[in-house]
Amino acid sequence: MNEIIHDYWKAYLWSDGLHMTGMAMTLWLLVLSIAIGFVLSIPLSVARVSNNPVLRGPVWFFTYVFRGTPLYIQLLLFYTGIYSLSVVRDHEFLDMFFREGFNCTVLAFALNTCAYTTEIFAGAIRSVPYGEVEAARAFGMSKFTLYRRVILPSALRRALPFYSNEVILMLHATTVAFTATVPDILKIARDVNSATYSSFEAFGIAAVLYAAIALTLVWLFRKGEARWLAFLQPQRA
Repeated sequence: MNEIIHDYWKAYLWSDGLHMTGMAMTLWLLVLSIAIGFVLSIPLSVARVSNNPVLRGPVWFFTYVFRGTPLYIQLLLFYTGIYSLSVVRDHEFLDMFFREGFNCTVLAFALNTCAYTTEIFAGAIRSVPYGEVEAARAFGMSKFTLYRRVILPSALRRALPFYSNEVILMLHATTVAFTATVPDILKIARDVNSATYSSFEAFGIAAVLYAAIALTLVWLFRKGEARWLAFLQPQRA
């Protein structure tokens, strides 16, 4: 049994050159979903705070749906629900895309974190001091330049503590990836448990790995906050 556990340890942390390890797969899922969600959420957050209901309404509906339904259900819909539609199976690209569990998982994770991040950034945009906006307008900045040089940089910095929580929650959410047969940390832990019945060792190792990743992310975000939010700290006399 010890030999079996040792072999699965390799699946957790070491690659055989052909397949990603459980930790690498978890990190890859996290990085991809966070990166895609971040890029999409910036224009969506601007639309979310718009006075135009044609722009604001669809974004509100998108964030309401993805924040109001469980991520597990969303993953099942992308992985099994959409592929059951004949229009998807009959289309070459869609059939190829939704046939892969990894693609469905990244899509579900990215859209889910995008919805939460959009609301976080929209709230940060609303919290930008009015004086900063008025000062930029006094310089004759266009609306696009105002967002690019003043509002978005200020909002993204102010949103950092809240966004760090979303990244940690997204790390925890990657544990449902095993549903789509993606070999992440939890999928390997379940395989170890099935092969050895050593539940404590299998899931204990997984817990340690998740905690190590989470602590590393927290440390990185704290360093970022200390650098980019220093201007919000009270000044000593």
